[in-house]
Amino acid sequence: MSDKFGAMRPSILFPLFGETRSLPGVGPRLEKLIGRAAGTRLLDLIFHLPSGLIDRSHRPTLMAAEAGRIATVTVNVLDHLPPRDRRQPYKVRCSDDTAAIELVFFHADWDYLKRALPVGEKRVISGKVERYSGKLQMPHPDHILPPEQIAELPQQEAVYPLTEGLPAKPFAKAIRAALEKVPAMPEWQDPSYIKRAGWTPFADALRAAHAPKSEAELLPIAPARMRLAYDELLANQLALVLIRAHMRGQKGRALRGDGHLKARAIAALPFTLTEPQMQAIAEIEADMAMPTRMLRLLQGDVGAGKTVVAMCALLNAVEAGTQGALMAPTEILARQHMAALEPLARAAGVRMALLTGRERGPTRDETLVQLVAGKIDILVGTHALFSEDVAFRDLGLAVVDEQHRFGVHQRMLLQGKGSTDVLVMTATPIPRTLALTAYGDMDVSRLTGRPPGRKPVDTRVLNADRLDEVVEHLKRAVAKGARAYWVCPLVEESEKIDLAAAEERAAELRKVFGAKVGLVHGRLKAAERDEAMAKFKSGETSILVATTVIEVGVDVPEATIMVVEHAERFGLAQLHQLRGRVGRGSARSTCLLVYHPPLGETAKARLKTLRETDDGFVIAEEDLRLRGAGELLGVRQSGLPEFRVADLAAHAELLAAARDDAKLIVSRDPELKSARGEALRVLLYLFERDEAVRYLRTG
Repeated sequence: MSDKFGAMRPSILFPLFGETRSLPGVGPRLEKLIGRAAGTRLLDLIFHLPSGLIDRSHRPTLMAAEAGRIATVTVNVLDHLPPRDRRQPYKVRCSDDTAAIELVFFHADWDYLKRALPVGEKRVISGKVERYSGKLQMPHPDHILPPEQIAELPQQEAVYPLTEGLPAKPFAKAIRAALEKVPAMPEWQDPSYIKRAGWTPFADALRAAHAPKSEAELLPIAPARMRLAYDELLANQLALVLIRAHMRGQKGRALRGDGHLKARAIAALPFTLTEPQMQAIAEIEADMAMPTRMLRLLQGDVGAGKTVVAMCALLNAVEAGTQGALMAPTEILARQHMAALEPLARAAGVRMALLTGRERGPTRDETLVQLVAGKIDILVGTHALFSEDVAFRDLGLAVVDEQHRFGVHQRMLLQGKGSTDVLVMTATPIPRTLALTAYGDMDVSRLTGRPPGRKPVDTRVLNADRLDEVVEHLKRAVAKGARAYWVCPLVEESEKIDLAAAEERAAELRKVFGAKVGLVHGRLKAAERDEAMAKFKSGETSILVATTVIEVGVDVPEATIMVVEHAERFGLAQLHQLRGRVGRGSARSTCLLVYHPPLGETAKARLKTLRETDDGFVIAEEDLRLRGAGELLGVRQSGLPEFRVADLAAHAELLAAARDDAKLIVSRDPELKSARGEALRVLLYLFERDEAVRYLRTG
């Protein structure tokens, strides 16, 4: 059984990669619901840890049972009261020596109830007790058992995160069945470390995490969860260290420019480069001059001047006789880069071209011919640069913009296009812990500070009942020629509702501003979105109502006002990105964060942080603390590793330990051939870090 990279998955893991439909009791309907909640394989189920706990240890008499509390009681079944009308509830009367209780069932299977609760016999029932019209009731007991089976009733029962329509009981049963298939694994951790931490073996820790005895055992710092988190973090760090060792070991080549093209481009800039920019350029050029491949991350806040640094690096590659490529995540951004860099390319005398999904037919063919002939020095584009038919004469440097849309896998694809140096740029300041998990395979340059001419954005927090004042403020500003963004939140689950909110807001504003209001959202076709952006950029519209599609990279220096509605729904990093869309020109800019009360503690802390600082790195650390990594960049589209158990805010120390351990392992056993090395291969497959194993086989 081989994985998508053709390497062999260890046979010990075969059962865990089986489908959930192979479990007893899981038919097509349940399989679909389980897939939505957790995933389609046993592996997904075993890492779907409980989020809560039901305590069934409270075993009172009926007289002492409290309404609203879970109770487990032994009762005599007195009689069944089927309703005349099927729409009414079915009731079963029971009692013990102290009082009576009615069990209430809606849409019940009558035959099943007669079998489960035979009149005249004793049964143990467990569920929530309620009081209705002075009588004790228990709607839909969770458990009904004969007294001799009471030992099977769990004292504590784990509660799992579910999805709509998925019943808790069959889901928990499927998880238990999946856990039974978990084999005893070879120990991949350092024995002395395990002993010091007081941890149990992997399979035992996994079972313990699924059987919490108290609320404390649900916390990320519970021993069982710490053990599993460390396993996951070690898999993540080991994979990155192996990939990095492989990249470093691959033949690169020394690219040294003489600086003449770079000097011409810098002379054409309307400002001087900042100290951090000069420093980053020096680090990149030093890397490119090495005989090994460069893999460097350029982190800079919104507007810190990353694009100019990237252009200097690309010109260095051209000076050294090779070609450069700049890849952006969207067409809008690719075109924007092209527009921003073309004047510099002209000043330096180099040839640039654009390649996106929109370039087709003869235009595209001509670009490809020129590219392979070496007549294009720098190619700017989108994912289209990955296409099979795109061949360079000699690609020396690839720059990837907005890295958090690309994962490790795409970085490797890019390097497959020749012995290419790779520079990755991100405008999302990433906390150090996250940078380690996502970019541990890279060296990092950080651009701090604000570029010359940039003014701080005046940030204010307003209650939604002051929206009229906001509209008045816009009226005055637009009359003077200002432009403004108005952002409505987009929450995936309710995309339709939010879309309606954006459309409604645009309609409201049109009553005041007429045709001066544009609208852009994710459901528009790319061409329509580009058109709406172009109208805003040219000033044909003055107010652009948008969902968060504008958060990344859109550059309209004339826009000086940013209104964010429902600011309490956004994450800190996201709000910071949005604020970075204004303050790009020389005029004073304002960001108005409009919230709808009541404000929770986290939201309050978030808005306070934004008001107090505009340092993206400070904001990112705070965001991680407040929200945890899973939400930080909207992990789904982020290219950041998804962690099933590890919680970076809670497990930062484990991450540092895993990092050191991974480096030590690879320095001692680079091919993972030792007994522990073999066990670590199992770990890499278990947490699906297969791309690293592939290097062991091919390297």
